[in-house]
Amino acid sequence: MLPPKALLDALSTHASRLFNGDAPLPRGEFEAQFKVLLQSAFSKLDLVSRDEFDSQMVVLARTRARLEALEAKVAAMEARNADAPATSE
Repeated sequence: MLPPKALLDALSTHASRLFNGDAPLPRGEFEAQFKVLLQSAFSKLDLVSRDEFDSQMVVLARTRARLEALEAKVAAMEARNADAPATSE
């Protein structure tokens, strides 16, 4: 993974080549090259798709709910255990 400064420097260098070429690029060609440039930069980052992020958020919420339910059960069991008279052998 590139550090943010190196990524921005690389993007800046490539973008300036697109803007400062000998002949101006047609809009469609410029957009296509800029899109390739951004996709290349994003591929060097550790990114996930929005769908993957959303699905992981659902999993996390479900896990949190289960954990809270287990914590409540443990607290209830500990309270019952603390209230029960101690039996000595």
